[in-house]
This record gives sequence, structure tokens and C-alpha cells, in this order.
Amino acid sequence: MKLTEKQKRFCDYFIETGNITEAATKAGYSKKTAYAIGQENLKKPMLKTYIDEKLEEMQGKRIASATEVMELLTQALRGEIKEEVVVVEGSGDGYSEAKTIDKQIGAKDRIKAAELLGKRYGLYTDKVNITGTVPVMIVGEDDLEE
Repeated sequence: MKLTEKQKRFCDYFIETGNITEAATKAGYSKKTAYAIGQENLKKPMLKTYIDEKLEEMQGKRIASATEVMELLTQALRGEIKEEVVVVEGSGDGYSEAKTIDKQIGAKDRIKAAELLGKRYGLYTDKVNITGTVPVMIVGEDDLEE
């Protein structure tokens, strides 16, 4: 069974507003029955699936993946990222002008990116070798089986 156009509109407005009554009204349902129909719509598996798929699709677009984060950190480390900076220049007679220029990110930011990448790849784990003797005492009955 396919969703009707009105049901799709309801789902889209519900995703947008989060309000059942408002979504049903905007979708074209009667104001008197908007809440009841909205509640009923949310119980229908087809509509619930449609809403869940749309929300998942939205999340996928809004949240950076691990690969994107790693690529951004690598670009920062290599100095491939530029940032816009406001610079004030004197133009004579006591006047100055502000303008924006693009410059590489600073060493502090590049070092931080290197740290984060290093942590990700486990470059900063310290290995400690401990040697020594530890006495072991066995307490119990005198008759031990071999």
C-alpha cells in the first residue's frame, strides 16, 4: 500500500514541527479531528516507516562520518585549510581600513590536529616493562594432592 499525498504531507509536516495537531492541520485534515487523525496516522506502520526513513536520511546529511572527521584533521595537519582573518591597514591621514584575508591555520591548530590523529592511531601509548619477584603463599590444609 502506498501513502496518499495527504499522508506524506502529514509526515513531512510532523517531521518539521514535531506537533501532531499542527502537522495534521497543515496537511489538510479538519481542525476538529486533527489531533485524533494525527495520533491514528502515527500508529500506522507505513507512515511510521516513512517518518523513520526521512529522519535517518536527515541525520546522515547532518552528522559527519568518521572518515570526514579524519580527512578534516589530516587537512588541518597538512596546512591545507585556510581561515578568513580581519586585518586593519592604515590608509593615511589617521584613517584605517579593515579587510579580510585568507591565511593558513596556525601552528597551534595544526599541532592539535596531529595530537588527535595520533590518539586515534594509538601513537601515544606508553609501554612499561615491570620486572621483579612477587612472593606467593598458599594457605590451606597441609595435605595437598599432587
